[in-house]
Amino acid sequence: MTHAVDIAILGAGAVGQLICRQLTVAGMNVGFIGRNALESGEQVVSFTPLASADDHQQIQAIPYSVPILTADALDNIRLVIVCVKAYQVLDALSPLLKQLPSQCHILLLHNGMGPHLALAPLINPQANGRGLSLGTTSQGVLRQAPWQIKQTGQGLTQLGHFAGAELTEHYRNALLAAIPSSEWVDTIVPCLWQKLAVNAAINPLTALYQCPNGKLADPDFSEMIKGILDELVMVAAHDGVSLDQSFLHDRVYQVIRLTAGNFSSMHQDIAHQRRTEIDQINGYICERAQAHGLSAPVNAELWARVKQLAV
Repeated sequence: MTHAVDIAILGAGAVGQLICRQLTVAGMNVGFIGRNALESGEQVVSFTPLASADDHQQIQAIPYSVPILTADALDNIRLVIVCVKAYQVLDALSPLLKQLPSQCHILLLHNGMGPHLALAPLINPQANGRGLSLGTTSQGVLRQAPWQIKQTGQGLTQLGHFAGAELTEHYRNALLAAIPSSEWVDTIVPCLWQKLAVNAAINPLTALYQCPNGKLADPDFSEMIKGILDELVMVAAHDGVSLDQSFLHDRVYQVIRLTAGNFSSMHQDIAHQRRTEIDQINGYICERAQAHGLSAPVNAELWARVKQLAV
């Protein structure tokens, strides 16, 4: 079965398993890249779909089998979808670049920003025609066990080209057909900045104040949220990305309302004493500000406080 696999997913977390399920249902030949030589063969994954408003019965989990590929068995791979944490991207992907064929395209699908800038030169598109695309998704999914996920919400997925050779029409169409509410955009970087705005406002505040997302609707947080977005819009502009601050403000508060009872990923990381993605969220804003000789004191303070909390 593994010889037919041409799409590989790096990162078997909640989002990676959800994308794998969606591609599998669409008839694509997809597998996970194992973390070591011991992870190979077939893996049974359990998927619980999203319940509809009219469905009052308990939704049953659906088991299905997925190939696990070793690093030396990637000759047929033409698309790698990277779903690891932002801070894991370079360490996880770099050793595989020599194993992947020259025609293989890479799609980054993670929270935060930054790895794309470091990765683009490494794919060496001039030498082998390899390309890099970026994406963002707001689909809701919960990882209940290592190989067990439950979809918790629908959401928009945006994908687009960033560097090197463009993703072929075959794979682009396959992704859009498989992933619900997905779209291919001409310029993906502004979309990532918009997603970054939501994460930069919600993640650190819910982590620091140990609260669900909905608590951020309180007036006590309004000035801080405004400061985060003010700095983000300023930095993005110097990066050549024009953002509508009023739109971002409304979007952040819309997400706060729609996910009022949820706990952010950064809140969960702090609660479970895991490394956070603060470096790739508020930290990225500060690093890009520094690159332009600017300062972003509100984001810098949140960056430092979460880093201290995570120690």
